[in-house]
Amino acid sequence: AKDLLFHSDQGSQYTSKKYQFLLNRKNIISSMSHKGCCYDNSPAESFFSSLKRELLIDPSQHSAQQSRTAIFEYIEIFYNKQRRHSTINYCIPEQFDASFS
Repeated sequence: AKDLLFHSDQGSQYTSKKYQFLLNRKNIISSMSHKGCCYDNSPAESFFSSLKRELLIDPSQHSAQQSRTAIFEYIEIFYNKQRRHSTINYCIPEQFDASFS
């Protein structure tokens, strides 16, 4: 994919030479939060926290494809269109967008 960016914190798994080599080989741009600044990646951290809390997938009960489908549906159907978000006054995204039209 052109201009694919992978953003992470500076955890050892992301800063390792082997991992950075793999990203480079796949033409993926590596981006990292500033050291010790948890706020740089807070939107992603918040999203993944919600995903893990709200979408319970037992890997022993679901295939990889079933898990991918469940995650896709969580994001595209529930999270983006039905879930109330505290950052937008507990509105669903479509309501929030409509308030500006």
